[in-house]
Amino acid sequence: MVRLRVNGTARDVEEVPDRTLLTALRDELGLTGAKYGCGEGECGACTVLLDGTPTRACTTALESVAGAEVTTVEGLVCEGRLHPVQQAFVDARALQCGYCTPGMLMSAVALLARESEPDDTTVRPALDGNVCRCGGYPRIVAAVRAAAGRPERPSRLSPQPPAGEEAPEQLSVELPSLEGGDRSWGWSTPGGARLVVDADGHVHAYVGKVDAGQGNRWALTRLVAAELGVPTSCVHLHLGDTASAPFDLGTFGSRSTPDAGHAVRLVAAAAHRLLQEEGNGHHRADPDAALPPTPPGLAGVDDEALRDGLVTAVTGAKRFPSDLALPGMLHGRVLRPPAHGARLLRVDTSAAAAIRGATVVEDGDFVAVAASCREAATTALGAVRADWSPGTGPAEPDLGDYLRSHLADDHGWGGPVDHRLGDVAEAVAHADLVLTGSYTTAYLAHVPLEPRTALAARDHDVLTVWVGTQRPFAARSAVAAAVGLPEDQVRVVVPDFGGGFGGKHSGDVATEAARIACATGRPVKVEWTREEEFRHAYFRPAAVIDVRSSALRDGTITGWEFTNVNSGAAALLPPYDFPHQLVRFQPADSPLPQGSYRALAATANTFARESHLDEVAAGLGIDAVALRLRHLADARLKAVLSTVADHVGWPNQPGEPGAGLGIACGLEKGGRVATAAEVRVDASGVLSVRRVVTAFDCGAVVDPDGLQAQVVGATIMGLGGALWEAVHFDGSCVRTASLADYRVPRFTDVPPIEVILLDRPEQESSGAGETPIIAVAPAVANAVFAACGRRLRSLPLVPNGRVSSSDASGGTGEEGATRRRSVTVDP
Repeated sequence: MVRLRVNGTARDVEEVPDRTLLTALRDELGLTGAKYGCGEGECGACTVLLDGTPTRACTTALESVAGAEVTTVEGLVCEGRLHPVQQAFVDARALQCGYCTPGMLMSAVALLARESEPDDTTVRPALDGNVCRCGGYPRIVAAVRAAAGRPERPSRLSPQPPAGEEAPEQLSVELPSLEGGDRSWGWSTPGGARLVVDADGHVHAYVGKVDAGQGNRWALTRLVAAELGVPTSCVHLHLGDTASAPFDLGTFGSRSTPDAGHAVRLVAAAAHRLLQEEGNGHHRADPDAALPPTPPGLAGVDDEALRDGLVTAVTGAKRFPSDLALPGMLHGRVLRPPAHGARLLRVDTSAAAAIRGATVVEDGDFVAVAASCREAATTALGAVRADWSPGTGPAEPDLGDYLRSHLADDHGWGGPVDHRLGDVAEAVAHADLVLTGSYTTAYLAHVPLEPRTALAARDHDVLTVWVGTQRPFAARSAVAAAVGLPEDQVRVVVPDFGGGFGGKHSGDVATEAARIACATGRPVKVEWTREEEFRHAYFRPAAVIDVRSSALRDGTITGWEFTNVNSGAAALLPPYDFPHQLVRFQPADSPLPQGSYRALAATANTFARESHLDEVAAGLGIDAVALRLRHLADARLKAVLSTVADHVGWPNQPGEPGAGLGIACGLEKGGRVATAAEVRVDASGVLSVRRVVTAFDCGAVVDPDGLQAQVVGATIMGLGGALWEAVHFDGSCVRTASLADYRVPRFTDVPPIEVILLDRPEQESSGAGETPIIAVAPAVANAVFAACGRRLRSLPLVPNGRVSSSDASGGTGEEGATRRRSVTVDP
């Protein structure tokens, strides 16, 4: 046994070979505030204080801390009062999913113990080892600085009433199936929503969406409270439980507010009318009933439920899927191939089966082990001997040629697109300027801070799986098929989880836990490691995009030919009025698994289009914003572009040598966005982004504070993909295996970010989680060209942080382009 003091109390913990302090805290002591994020000390999610010093618990051996004083986030609350840093995080709403928050708090507490009044230049490097994948860095810095001026603890916490079960039902309202019909909303939420008012006056709303940090829970709660005219503390929102929620296709495509938001408003508005008539019993709402774009009382909705949720997160009481456990639970590990496409030829599990307490599960190519502790399960998996066939695929530098030569009929989310308007060849033949260029984007990893986790348990005839997934009903189908049960005997429950960004659509970890649980007859928890996340999850698709444009010297773009190979059709069609168009998407046979990602192909397509438009402007010698405005018909997109341009003083460029300003815009999923970026390229080619300004129009704004946080988070994630992020591979073997190998944005990478929201209360709300990311990369690329004359056409733009010195000395790069009959833009 190892004795240590944890949060002021002496505790004895069983000493197990290879046990870390993090595992001891979570599995032995039930203190789940410290999180597993990477297992290598790179993300800071596991940070605790060891004798007052911030320490990464995931890399600290348990035996090395015998006799030490350990403080976790659960130990910060004193006499019912939050620590000043906790209170500041609540006040600033300085978290989104909240998975990084406990570790972030511990690093901040340690900083303030060393420096009582830190400024931004002190806070940012001090917290740089803590990753917030949601991109909450600016608010976290503001919260830490606010806490420095608050030496006294705030007032005592008010006890939070438990959500509990429903009291006897007084009134219930549901929507009939939304399948079919000619509606502009509801396609992702065909089951609609259900609302129950119980005899105690509490409101229970049920929808199939989930919350991974994008703010669905609070936004939907606000809508219900506003329609009913009740405090948010009376509203209990039940998300992602297939046993109680109406059928839903998933949380993706920025459809939560347009679809689920509309559905909960309909049932809440119907319930409000019935309650005024003293109605009770069961009712159906009219799915085609007219609603104003936002509830009349939305602006007056209180924030009590939001603050309660924030308090739960900052105290470590919020339970993510990886925090859950059941009595008698086993930890499962799954044998995985060394490369994508490799087949299992032979396996020997005898050594693993001989390990005391270990159980081996073999079912065809599915081989797994289970044990009562995670260390024993890992040891047993390491004892399995397997032979695999080699995987095949291109070398990373050959990816573009490979995709062009391995075309496919289908992509998994849609077949080819071939859009034709007018005659591009004729436009080219009569143009004063013809430009061609190719643009590429790399595979990207999602890197949600909480890796895939599932807990499965069978109770009599029902198998229940708790899992962080964006598609609970699809996960239910996958589990049922994997274990041979009808779907009505499988229940999937989705607690709020630590990030998804499109990366948690599949049912892989849920089916793994379910298969092991059914084979062993015990509850089983499967948690992917960070290496498994990198090597065995799917990625954002790589893209190869060819563009050819034609224009007249008066600034009229006459022809537009645009072909995307592999990445997808999102934002494929230009939002500009080009009279002659040939726009195509061609699926390809990707050598690596690929799937959904925040905004999916809209980022690649917008990067290629908006970069190329700047090249056209340079070739014609005209202003890039004026060129865009001339060809835009959408008044709202014109408005966001003009707003950003005016805000940054366009067309004036920074006067400093090596500095440049770029702009890009786009339309996706009903949202309009324009982004301006200011960069500097120094004499050695080092690129720094110095400022980002984004104007965003998503129609009626439901939650202004949460919307601003989403735009900032999307901007920061967009900077990572624009500048450095890329998955490296050789053949079908992924070489990127850790956060040390994959650079994500951190505190010191984030420039000042300004967000301008164009609220349109007369318009229906569209989603906000994705569209703000799409214009970041082209804005930066255009700014680099303005700064040094170097046109970068591949994402990431500067994988090593530097612009190639060959063309980084200045110049426009396109003098005299309007006098050329045809111009081919070379890389």
